[in-house]
Amino acid sequence: MNVTATPALPLGDDALILSHRLGEWAGHAPVLEEEVALANIALDLLGQARVLLSLAGDEDELAYLREERQFRNLQLVEQPNGDFAHTIARQLYFSTYQELLFGHLATTESELAPLAAKAVKEVAYHRDHAHQWTLRLGDGTDESHARMQSALDALWRYTDELFEPVEGLETAPWQALHDSWTARIAATLEQATLTVPEGPRHGAWTAGAGRQGLHTESFGRLLAEMQHLHRSHPGAAW
Repeated sequence: MNVTATPALPLGDDALILSHRLGEWAGHAPVLEEEVALANIALDLLGQARVLLSLAGDEDELAYLREERQFRNLQLVEQPNGDFAHTIARQLYFSTYQELLFGHLATTESELAPLAAKAVKEVAYHRDHAHQWTLRLGDGTDESHARMQSALDALWRYTDELFEPVEGLETAPWQALHDSWTARIAATLEQATLTVPEGPRHGAWTAGAGRQGLHTESFGRLLAEMQHLHRSHPGAAW
């Protein structure tokens, strides 16, 4: 399998894996409106993944024929959906990061600039969707507040990896992106009557080696499901 060294690969993996996770909500979302909204976000991410992976090689081969250690996605995006609050917390963390990063890339002369300029508009919707649900759950009932806070706390340990420099994008303003992300997340949580998690985001307690090909236990099961049909019928045409 020929793979071109490009930052499109890890960013494409992020979009591909989160798209698959969101697709798992099909038939299980809490209300019909969310069935459509989550499916649309998943399709947006899948479209991003196709463009990004095509810059690194054959998109189908990269999606369906790589082994677990060859994927470079963030550990955050592979985390199981959990309850609806966990899905929203994961989306809030990731889409806020993605909007900031794509906003920066759109202003550069990188090969990713055209994709970033288009995708940043989609991602702004993804972030707003997560933002609005965070407000509804955080400032809702005692039960919804507790579940949202629990989800934010549980996923916090995966967020430091968002700002590890991506190979090929080392010159991006990672510290500035980190600071903007932290401020935006804090503002949303304050508005939702939630608190910024207290746990550390780096050090032995935290997670995050997805960019190096190290993944969590749930990722193997996700990959098996995502790749099963293609591997069962190699070369099939529909």
